[in-house]
Amino acid sequence: MAEGTDDRALPATEELILARRALDSGELTHAADHVAAALARAPTLPEVHETLARLAAASGDGGIDLFPLQHHTFVGAVVARAHLLAAAGRPAEGLDLLVAATAHAPGADWAGVPWVTSPELAERLGPEQAGRVLMQVCAAIPDPVPALDRSALSPYLTLARNAITVHPEHALLLGTASALARRMEEVPLAVRWASRGVRAAPSKMGEVWLGYALRSAGRTREALAALRRAVEHDPDDLAVYADIAGTLADHGRLAEALGWIERALARNPSFDCAVHTAHRLRFLRDGAVRHLVALADFTRDHPDDSHEHGDLAECCRGRPWLGQLTPAAPVTGISGQPGTANVDGSQPATRPTPPPPSTEAARRLRELAHPAWPHPPAAYDAAVGLATLDLADLLGLLAHPPETPQTALGRVLSGQDPALWLRCVQVWTCLGLLHHRTDEPWADSTRRRVLVELAREVPEVTEAALFALVTAAWVDPSIRPDVAALVSERLAAVAAAARQHPVPNAASLAHLALATPDLDPETVATARTLAGVTAGQRRGALRTLLRRLLPPWRTRPRGTP
Repeated sequence: MAEGTDDRALPATEELILARRALDSGELTHAADHVAAALARAPTLPEVHETLARLAAASGDGGIDLFPLQHHTFVGAVVARAHLLAAAGRPAEGLDLLVAATAHAPGADWAGVPWVTSPELAERLGPEQAGRVLMQVCAAIPDPVPALDRSALSPYLTLARNAITVHPEHALLLGTASALARRMEEVPLAVRWASRGVRAAPSKMGEVWLGYALRSAGRTREALAALRRAVEHDPDDLAVYADIAGTLADHGRLAEALGWIERALARNPSFDCAVHTAHRLRFLRDGAVRHLVALADFTRDHPDDSHEHGDLAECCRGRPWLGQLTPAAPVTGISGQPGTANVDGSQPATRPTPPPPSTEAARRLRELAHPAWPHPPAAYDAAVGLATLDLADLLGLLAHPPETPQTALGRVLSGQDPALWLRCVQVWTCLGLLHHRTDEPWADSTRRRVLVELAREVPEVTEAALFALVTAAWVDPSIRPDVAALVSERLAAVAAAARQHPVPNAASLAHLALATPDLDPETVATARTLAGVTAGQRRGALRTLLRRLLPPWRTRPRGTP
């Protein structure tokens, strides 16, 4: 489906003027284009629907063929066809198209028209068709629906109410209606409908819908009982095991949660919902990064999972280096002169200052740099935007950091902690280096050589370069021993120096080590000791800042409607 709006498009009223002129001239196809454009801009405007009715009457055959469905059909044309199908006595087909438009743009009021909310529609559809439509709506919208989008989706909830009035004991209809009500934050209604559905005809899906509704209502004990009954109906649906485990874990019952997920894995060790939940819960149990690395490996090796999972991002969110950078004392860009001492007290070697980066390199970096990311593989993927920059530009970005961008992010960073922008520049530039000459074998590659030199010889960029190396190890298991050795070397130097004098970023380097795949147990123990020594107010300030920049994390149900 093509985009529904365009900032260069005419207002709906002007589109209607052009549509009427075309109608008066008998140019029906031209008129249809303008009606579709008007619908996309104002889907409930009465004048738009009046003009659509005039067009249908002028065509002689209801006007449906004036809005053909093609591979990329403009959303306004899809909605126009939906309304004409309903007018022609084919409302089920029309609803299917409205739901497609809703999936394309959930915030638009595509269904806010009388024929959708009329009680007559519920009678004509029948309970099976109504339930199918509601299920399609649930699949098309977020869970939960953002508050700003709920009014646009309320016609579907009205359809559910009307259908249940006509068919008050239809289990499938009650269950799908409950799922929609829950997404719309109508939780008491969702519980009531799901309960009626289970009483009418007990089933696995009925119990799942009830369990979700009860969980949203905060009635955890009853929710777990419903989900356990769902397992009794179908012991092979391992997604329900994962839901039970997730619910238990969310309420502090981690041992029970792990028991349920181990039961699921015993039935199918590669079932995606169970694997994702298992690694997340194991990480919650002991904090070992190996569980998250194993989850990243599984995700990479199974790109065709049944649906998108958020477990890895949930675990990494807000954690130093796994999901966000750590703050550091303010520093300047790389220079060619000795300044900041190495952790062992020696002065870094004098290096020639790279020339400034190109304007294009600075632009790309400003668009990309951010203090947080979902997880290391996601950061690696995002940094591909710097892949075509040459080495001189990348080093130039480190030596001559671009000014803070004039964006909401830039303004927040400038107001909260200006040094964080420089930190962002360093981190994302080093991630960009990972994409430099990727055809070269890792051991002798330019990207490895440059990052290792930066980590060892340029104290201002040590952590950013090490994070890039750690990120490379997350996405390429073959280089993990090499990267673990490099990180261990740097951490040993920091630990030795910390015994003689305070090392400002010791805790940050320790957290970086704890995010490193395949690190040996002795180094992990050292890192945990260092990480616990200095966690201070600056990290708390960064968490405050990131809460302003990012939406709150909310765990989603894993796997079912």
